[in-house]
Amino acid sequence: MRPSPLTGGNVRPVHPARRGLRRLPRVARACEDCGVRVQKSVFECQVGQTEWVQLKDRLLREIKSEQDSLRFYYLDEVAKQKTEHHGVAKPMDFTEPLIL
Repeated sequence: MRPSPLTGGNVRPVHPARRGLRRLPRVARACEDCGVRVQKSVFECQVGQTEWVQLKDRLLREIKSEQDSLRFYYLDEVAKQKTEHHGVAKPMDFTEPLIL
């Protein structure tokens, strides 16, 4: 164990189970199918209500809730306008046409 810089307590390193190594790429693929990866395990997706229900169902079927966790952050128009970005890899503008 190593000291935690935040609490001063000890933190035990967590190693993913081998099953998780096969499962988590499927979760990432589901997110990339509707959005963009902005960090290793962070994705930005802008979807309508129907797509959201389908994506959420797909993600929840892929994870094991006793081992994994997902967090969904819902941003309304006011929150989106208050979002700041700094550094490289500018956020994708979902309101403009996307050419692949």
